[in-house]
Amino acid sequence: MELVVRKNDLLRELQLFQGIVERKNTIPILANVLIEARNDEMQMLATDLEVGLRSRCAASVAKGGALTLPAKKLYEIVKALPETDVRIEQDNASVTVAADRFDSRLQTLPREDFPSVPEASGESTLALPGKTLREMIARTQFAITSEDTRYFLDGALLVVKDKAMTLVATDGHRLALVTVPREEAHEGESKLLIPKKTLHELSRLVVDDEAAVKVEQAENHFFFHIGERLLISRKREGQFPSYERVIPKGNDKRVEFDRDRLMSAVRRVALLSNERSRAVKLAIEKGKVDVTSSSPEFGEAHELLTVDYAGPAMQICFNAQYVVDFLNVVDTDAVALELKDEVSQAVMRPVSAEGYDYTYVIMPMRI
Repeated sequence: MELVVRKNDLLRELQLFQGIVERKNTIPILANVLIEARNDEMQMLATDLEVGLRSRCAASVAKGGALTLPAKKLYEIVKALPETDVRIEQDNASVTVAADRFDSRLQTLPREDFPSVPEASGESTLALPGKTLREMIARTQFAITSEDTRYFLDGALLVVKDKAMTLVATDGHRLALVTVPREEAHEGESKLLIPKKTLHELSRLVVDDEAAVKVEQAENHFFFHIGERLLISRKREGQFPSYERVIPKGNDKRVEFDRDRLMSAVRRVALLSNERSRAVKLAIEKGKVDVTSSSPEFGEAHELLTVDYAGPAMQICFNAQYVVDFLNVVDTDAVALELKDEVSQAVMRPVSAEGYDYTYVIMPMRI
């Protein structure tokens, strides 16, 4: 193989592969990117056997062929090169990567060792607005579980109907659900349980706000077409829980907060919370909320917030990080906390959000 490619074109694509390739794996070939040169382009593919990415960029191909190179090291080399053309040439067991006066030789692994990846048919069944999907992922992905044993929660459920689409994630302690209206016609209802890593890579790939993400489903895989790129994801087995039952209906007490004030107070007070529980207590009274924390090791802290509330006094404890996670992705000036009592699920929502409906269910803590 012998080709020449613009540095910036190659760097842009290699950067997208860095999240796909795993640093720690027991199969050496999975640390490599497969490069295939033909006609006037180079095609690239990387996979960790669960998620894969196909990409391409224009190139001047003097000699076609296929080879594999370590994805992270190739990216580091190309990133460090001057703004010029990059020459890639294969010679027996090594590959030359050169530009200007720089010359390097990288070890390659056999093309035959690279795992086969399922092919997309090109017949998409869904078209999702890219910008909207990226924003939905940002508002839900933090609630996905990090526990390996709860594999059926290691992702978010996308539900697409004729007039709306919903993305929901939960780790058993909290639930984030966002719904946006849809204009495109869609018959029936489609449900896609999308793995956590796939969601993260999707949000990185959607850089053009006007582009649509076309979704294709096979028996065991999803295919997401984003422009010239193709994200391939193995489907998750298992049943996502019935999330509608988790959302409380009888929360009759409502407190509205200035979003920035609440976030600042929770962050400050949490500095002296128990490091394991991260618990902060909200003591709610008429016209005010006292945010407090304490720990045997460090001491205690509190901060008083003025609020519009005329209901009965009550106290409730939350994991501070869970509260901050929600406040970080809300774009409204005010947020509402809806409560029933001190032990039932609470609901947080943005006040006067435009273009989307966002519900965040959070379990109280008992300390």
